[in-house]
Amino acid sequence: MKRNYFLWGVLLTAAVLVASVVLYPHLPPRVPTHWNLHGQGDGYGAKWWAAFFGPGIMAATLVLFWLLPWLSPRHFEVDTFRSTCLYIMLVLLVLFGYIHALALSAAVARPLDVGRAIVGGVFLFIALLGNVLGKVQRNFYIGVRTPWTLANERVWNATHRFAAKVFVLAGMLGFLLAVAGGWIVVAFIILTAGLLTPVVYSLVYYKRLERRGEI
Repeated sequence: MKRNYFLWGVLLTAAVLVASVVLYPHLPPRVPTHWNLHGQGDGYGAKWWAAFFGPGIMAATLVLFWLLPWLSPRHFEVDTFRSTCLYIMLVLLVLFGYIHALALSAAVARPLDVGRAIVGGVFLFIALLGNVLGKVQRNFYIGVRTPWTLANERVWNATHRFAAKVFVLAGMLGFLLAVAGGWIVVAFIILTAGLLTPVVYSLVYYKRLERRGEI
């Protein structure tokens, strides 16, 4: 199973690299790399950077996830939820490839609201992440890593079960909002609330257990 995830990751990264090489001669000298809330490019970079940064970050992600078992200290191993970890890696690679494809598409002058498309993709990633977040066990690299979740396994498990529901809900709401053409500002409010709520929950739950003398 592990090899299958890495195989798909390598194939996806290679496909993005090949697409970048094919499109490279057609890219302008300056390529948009950042977009404002109105979908307008407000940051530009050299075309070599824009063309190959995406495949580069995808390759680095593959290497990082390959090394995670070795990097993880005892009692915080990622091997205990390895298949979930690699699923997250693959979804993350798809997100990086998707954003890179949008950037290249905008660079060759195809009409597209890149900002809204990126926001929709990010929210869909959050929803997919939430779908498996409850399976993530205590570690230093993936999940809601707060002082309270890392200090106590019971707090970690409760927080991630809660965060899984929040991420799915926030991800789907934000995705539907982006698709429907809603205000991007509202989407960012949903994103911020979705990310911060589990953090607050971990603190409150830890303090509750602490008051009960269960920690």
